[in-house]
Amino acid sequence: MKKTVGIVVATMLLAVGTIVLIAQQRGGPPPPMSFFITSVGKGDGANYGGLAGADAYCQMMAASSGRGSSTWHAYISTQGPGAVNARDRIGAGPWYNQKGQMIAMSVAQLHGDTADQARLGNALGKQFTLTEKGGVVNGIGDMPNTHDVLTGSQPDGRGYTDAMDHTCSNYTSNADGRGQVQLGHSDKQGGGNSSWNSSHGSRGCSQQNLVMTGGAGLLYCFAIN
Repeated sequence: MKKTVGIVVATMLLAVGTIVLIAQQRGGPPPPMSFFITSVGKGDGANYGGLAGADAYCQMMAASSGRGSSTWHAYISTQGPGAVNARDRIGAGPWYNQKGQMIAMSVAQLHGDTADQARLGNALGKQFTLTEKGGVVNGIGDMPNTHDVLTGSQPDGRGYTDAMDHTCSNYTSNADGRGQVQLGHSDKQGGGNSSWNSSHGSRGCSQQNLVMTGGAGLLYCFAIN
């Protein structure tokens, strides 16, 4: 049964990819951008003014590239009362980068919820995790390395439930010594597990410490409609 499910999923992914490729070869427009990594951070460490502020930043960056008509959410989880999971606030998919390349077909495939989906993986990585401008973010081997992305999430896209601060006070703090934020790697390289959404924690919440860890306070942004 699991093998059959894996074959079906792989076939569906191939079919969607083929449709996109044929459309591009025939001169048809590629799917509109529905995913990007911000080309620059806000510059205030992990302080984005909370969840709403992070969403507003994604919306602003999308608008700068002509995609402001869609509603955009930052891929971040929160902690504490009323906590939300990043995976629950990004829509259903599929999602396409700035060049019209599909990076994942569904929330489950994005996170590898089943063994078959984990084996197939998503299409994120240095050459596919593009900015709203279609640029490539510096990764391992580049100077400076800015592949760290704020997510506050576990690998399954859900927030942490322990007492430790994994979100820099839900993205309202740029202070150091009292918290950190969980980071993913946009190039899927380096760190403890090379995860795109949950590789390691930051050294602190300030811009300086995000830079020292290997980032620039960047966000993943997803269109939910």
